[in-house]
Amino acid sequence: MIVRASPRKLLQGATGVVFLVYYMTVFFFWEHGNPPISNSSGNIMIIPNEERRPLGFQERAPRSLSETDYPVEDAEYSNNHTFSNTEHLESITRSTVVKSVRRITTNAVELKDIFITVKTTKNFHQPRLDWILKTWFVLAKEQTFFFTDANDPDFQSRTGGHLINTNCSSSHNRKALCCKMSVEFDRFLESQKKWFCHFDDDNYVNVPRLVKLLQLYNPQEDWYLGKPSIRAPLEILNRENTQQKISFWFATGGAGFCISKGLALKMMPFASGGKFMSVCEKIRLPDDVTIGYIIEFVLRKRLTVVEHFHSHLEPMKFIKPNSLSEQITFSYSKFGNELNVLSIEGFDSKTDPTRFMSLHCHLFPNFDFCPS
Repeated sequence: MIVRASPRKLLQGATGVVFLVYYMTVFFFWEHGNPPISNSSGNIMIIPNEERRPLGFQERAPRSLSETDYPVEDAEYSNNHTFSNTEHLESITRSTVVKSVRRITTNAVELKDIFITVKTTKNFHQPRLDWILKTWFVLAKEQTFFFTDANDPDFQSRTGGHLINTNCSSSHNRKALCCKMSVEFDRFLESQKKWFCHFDDDNYVNVPRLVKLLQLYNPQEDWYLGKPSIRAPLEILNRENTQQKISFWFATGGAGFCISKGLALKMMPFASGGKFMSVCEKIRLPDDVTIGYIIEFVLRKRLTVVEHFHSHLEPMKFIKPNSLSEQITFSYSKFGNELNVLSIEGFDSKTDPTRFMSLHCHLFPNFDFCPS
């Protein structure tokens, strides 16, 4: 006797096969670096990589470490400068980051493994470095070096001999900025440290949080950590082929960025021994942009965005007071009569116009100058 399936069962079976094929197809493209995207109607489309972007143009967001991916336990950092907080890592959005985190668990990074640079100029020694030396520099005296353009015996003494005269111009033009970054990079290579972290002289660095961030990544691998100041990759003409446009992300120096030793070694043919300045002149862009060009376009390594870096290009008042201990860098600026500073209680604005002292006492209340 022949058993005939009902039309309803046939339809159910056919639907199951269609869904199975669909999900196998989506999975295949995810595994081969070509994830599906949605169109304006919400339908899933899979577009071959070669059709996604023209040659040299990267239509993709950089890797990201989101708010929920960063350890958020309260930091404790006493006057004896010992860490007491334990690491807690939540889910990471990208599998590549997950794998790196798992590998780093037996390869801890300590403060002594970080080479911290601060770019400055003679005219800003007094108005800017003062705030740094009073606050976060105390937490990383041995690791932090200031790269400037003139000798200054007073600040040389106050920094413990960590003020480096690059002999670069005191101008704020492209050549001067690239000159200093070139010296910073070479000094990092000489240090044999595991991480190179660059900041500007208007940055406050939450040192314990910086260490905790770097403990998530293996310094022997290729890591470029920072935060862009633009919403899309920078697009420029390829000077070797003016018919071609190239694009890349870069981490703004105003918020700070970190580069692993593994990646820095790959950068050496393009950035060490003064070659960095040549690349700057070739693309005619500033130092932080040139860093991104070398890493993203030349070496094809991707920027990992860390939202906890903040530059003066962002409105500081929107950073919530209850999240300050989670952030890594802060900044300040003045536009006309308007100050762009953190909204935080503490010292009066005349005593603490940058809010760095108030922030420091909020994070580390045990310091001598902090009100009891």
